[in-house]
Amino acid sequence: MGENSGYKHYVAGLVSGVSMVIVGHPFDTVKVKLQKHNTDANGFKYRSGFHCTTRILKTEGIKGLYRGATPSFVGMAFESSLLFGIYSQTKQALQGGDHNRKPESHIIIPSAAFAGSIISFILCPSELVKCRMQIQGTDSLVPTSRKYSGPLNCAIQTVKSEGVSGLFRGGVTTLMREAIGNAVFFSTYEYLRHSMHLRLKDSLIDHTNLMDVGIGIISGGLSGIAFWSAVLPLDVAKTIIQTTPDKNLTKNPFVLLRSIYRRSGVRGCYTGLGPTVSRAFPANAAAIVTFEAASKLLGITRD
Repeated sequence: MGENSGYKHYVAGLVSGVSMVIVGHPFDTVKVKLQKHNTDANGFKYRSGFHCTTRILKTEGIKGLYRGATPSFVGMAFESSLLFGIYSQTKQALQGGDHNRKPESHIIIPSAAFAGSIISFILCPSELVKCRMQIQGTDSLVPTSRKYSGPLNCAIQTVKSEGVSGLFRGGVTTLMREAIGNAVFFSTYEYLRHSMHLRLKDSLIDHTNLMDVGIGIISGGLSGIAFWSAVLPLDVAKTIIQTTPDKNLTKNPFVLLRSIYRRSGVRGCYTGLGPTVSRAFPANAAAIVTFEAASKLLGITRD
């Protein structure tokens, strides 16, 4: 990534975040419903992600899958912008001016973890509102919930009942998820991208824009799967912390996961894995392809 990037990485990241929400939000809604209702000690059960999806479509239509999308669009746009921007600038600083070297974990991991930690402060309140909106619905398999009329109302009601700090419920868990997850994501992405471009250079095949899209799809999609495979248990804990009405519930994710493990085993800690993995590949592939296309349009030099 060249010196000429500056603010442009933030712009490319913002566009990338919007594309990720468009592709991935329906999968995320299913994941959140599963995590909320399939982990309660006496909760209602969905048989699978597909069963949950069909229930939402039957009772609410497509709009039910995009419930809570407004805060997700806003949050993801800013999150993605800061994530790619901070990661790129931190990586450049650690590289010390050499932007044509192969990926190195001692540069990628701290850059990605630092960027993930920073964006968690924006992501936490956005995701809290999104999750609380997503668990609302008219599905006959779960209690009808219409506590909030919209995202803004949800945020206002949360502040009224829990104070401003209520918007940051689950903040430590969000920070851990983002720091660890993005270290895994960018490590996977950078090494896969470098490896595939290297193989392309060594082959006799002419390099085309279509090949770049293909590389973006594969590296982005697999990196997304790696992200969620590493941190899904933390995400399960975060969803429970942010959506439970019980203010006395522990906010320690490891205590929660230990409780879930005793009831449901490893499977319970990975509740929502199906829709999460189903979402991870297309959503992150779209994000990376969009980011790289925007980078080209903005004249960003990539190493």
